[in-house]
Amino acid sequence: MKTFFVVLGASIAFFLTVAMFGTAGWERPPLATTQNGFRGTGMDQIHTREAVAEARAANAAPAPAEPAEEGGDLAGQTYENVKVLSGLTTNEFNRLMVSMTEWVAPEQGCTYCHNTENMADDSLYQKRVARRMLQMTQHINSDWKANHVGGTGVTCYTCHRGQPVPANIWFTDPGPARPGGFIARNNGQNLAKPSVGLASLPYDTLTEYLADKSIDNSAIRVNATTALPTSKGKPIQDAEKTFGLMIHMAEGLGVNCTFCHNTRAVADWSQSTPQRTTAWHGIRMVRDINGNFMEPLTSTFPRNRLGTLGDVPKVNCTTCHNGQSKPLNGVPVVDAYPALTKVTVADGAKAPEAAPAQVPAVPGTPAAPSAPQP
Repeated sequence: MKTFFVVLGASIAFFLTVAMFGTAGWERPPLATTQNGFRGTGMDQIHTREAVAEARAANAAPAPAEPAEEGGDLAGQTYENVKVLSGLTTNEFNRLMVSMTEWVAPEQGCTYCHNTENMADDSLYQKRVARRMLQMTQHINSDWKANHVGGTGVTCYTCHRGQPVPANIWFTDPGPARPGGFIARNNGQNLAKPSVGLASLPYDTLTEYLADKSIDNSAIRVNATTALPTSKGKPIQDAEKTFGLMIHMAEGLGVNCTFCHNTRAVADWSQSTPQRTTAWHGIRMVRDINGNFMEPLTSTFPRNRLGTLGDVPKVNCTTCHNGQSKPLNGVPVVDAYPALTKVTVADGAKAPEAAPAQVPAVPGTPAAPSAPQP
C-alpha cells in the first residue's frame, strides 16, 4: 500500500511539473468591460481588448470624397434619365457616383450598373436596383433618424463594404427535403444554423419576424402581460423562436442579453436599457426595408440572385451592424453626403414611408396598447 501511495504521489508531482512548465506565461488576456446597467446587476459587456481592436479595424468607415465644387447645372439637366438625384448639381452628382462605385463595386467600376455606351440605358438590373437602394438609403436617414439611425445614418458602404452583394443578407430557409408520410415534425430545429448561433433552436425565425412589413407587433413577445394568466398563452415553440431571434440580434451587434435587458426581469421595460427601445424600432425598420424596398424588387432581380424559394435577398441586424453595437464604429457617415438624407421622387411615385411606431413616454407602461413588446 505504501508503494502505491509513493507511485501515486510521484505521478501527481510529475504531471504538476509538466503543467507548470507547459502553461508558463499563460494568463487571462486583458479584458475590456463596459457597464451598461445598474451596478450589481451584472449588466456588462465583456470582450478581450484584442477582439475589440480587431472589430474596430474591420469596421472602419472609408474617408469621404473631397467636397464638390459649388454651382453649375443640375444633374437632371446635364444627364438623361436621372430619376432620384436630379436635384443635385452635376459636380455633386458625379462625386456621389464615384463614392458609390468605391462603396459597392470598386473592382467592377461603373460598368457594374451602367451600359457605358449609353449611360441613360436602364437595361441592366443592377441600375434599377441601385436606384431603389438610393431611395431606401434616403428613407432610412430621414424617416428612421429619430428612432434608430440618429445622426450617424447609413451609406451604401454600411451594408456593402466594398462588395456588390452585401455579405450579410439572407433568404427564407426551406430546410432539408423531408419525405412524406407519418414522420415526426422537427419544428425546424436541430440543424445548427448560423442564424441562431448554431443552437438547436428553430432556424428560420428571420422569415417569421423580419421579412414582412405587416407582422403583428406582439408576435415576438411570449411573456404574459399580467401576473396571472388570463388566456391560453403561447406555446413553448413560440418561445424557442423568440430566443432564436434574440440570439441573432445579440450576435449581429456583438453584445450579450444585458445590452438591452436586465436579466432579473427580462420583460420589464422600466428595468431595461435605452438600447432596448432603439432595438424595438430597429426590428420595425428592418421589416420596413424588407417589405417596402426589397420584396417589390422580386421581379427585377434575375433568378440566380433569388433564394431557393424564389424570394429576394433581405436584410437583418447583421447586415448593417456586422458585429458592432454601432455600425462602422458609430462614425457619422452621412455628414459628408447630405444628398443621402433627403427623400426624393422616382418614377413619379414617392418612396414609401415607415409606419410611425408609437412608444410610450416610459417604455413598459402596461396600460399603453402601443407599448413596444419585443
